[in-house]
Amino acid sequence: MSTRSKEKEEKILEILQYLAEESSKGTPIIVEGKKDIKTLRALGVEGKIIAAKTGGKAFLDIISDIEKTEAKEVILLLDFDRRGRELTMKLQQHLEMIGIRLNLTFWRELSGLLGTELKDVEGLASYMETLKSKTSNS
Repeated sequence: MSTRSKEKEEKILEILQYLAEESSKGTPIIVEGKKDIKTLRALGVEGKIIAAKTGGKAFLDIISDIEKTEAKEVILLLDFDRRGRELTMKLQQHLEMIGIRLNLTFWRELSGLLGTELKDVEGLASYMETLKSKTSNS
């Protein structure tokens, strides 16, 4: 169990490190809300992070905010639940229509690793703390 937890922790840290690198190169990250931004900051991700669901923003306003970044590519890192998947698909369709490339690699890898253990990005920091305590107590 603890070897598996340690491997999972290392893999997630590796993904987060790569995410931080991509973000520092100027690739914006799209998340659902302010708590997701706070979590990514706590996990060492700098760079531009846009919240897709804050202040009752209309969907087209979100698209407009993303367009204003003038980025050729964005990283979609929405929640891992049904609503997160639906918003990811909706954003994917609209952003591809306006010529913005999407990076779903981080979302797919984290979603695959976390399975049903975690449903949102905002819980990632506390999840990592739990994994760390499991691996250090063994």
